[in-house]
Amino acid sequence: MNLKSSFHSFIIKTVLFCFASTLLLVSCDKKRVFDEYKSVGTGWNKDSIVSFDLPKLDTSKKYNLFLNVRDNNEYPFNNLFLIVSLEQPNRVTLVDTLQYLMANPDGTLLGDGFTDVKESKLIYKERFKFKTGNYKIHIKQAVRKTGKVAGVEKLEGITDVGFRIEKLD
Repeated sequence: MNLKSSFHSFIIKTVLFCFASTLLLVSCDKKRVFDEYKSVGTGWNKDSIVSFDLPKLDTSKKYNLFLNVRDNNEYPFNNLFLIVSLEQPNRVTLVDTLQYLMANPDGTLLGDGFTDVKESKLIYKERFKFKTGNYKIHIKQAVRKTGKVAGVEKLEGITDVGFRIEKLD
């Protein structure tokens, strides 16, 4: 083997090792109970409701609930306003209007990611205890421009909306 082919072999092995290590780290998410995303295209329409049917969970345990949002540099605001409805099995629906900070004062997006796409894990409810039965979650964007009553028709820069449930240790 010559030096050039040895170098290429080393590079390939290094890249494969890094890929396998990353995959292993990502797949070792022991707290995750539910984690699902739905695409909203290149922007989130004000009338579009993202919904998830939640799994049946252990009613003796408590869970942390998160809203996940993927956005990119097309997102024009610092904040994100959401209306979240949690349908419970006792026919009671909890409705929350929530506000999350999505960008730094200089306009750079918050969240995790190496490219212009960022993923934000937003706390929804902590130490939540489920009851026996079916749960559904409905998420709607409620962003408005300053001084305007009507909501933003299509919220550019949001590409995916997700919901995550983590068990507490």
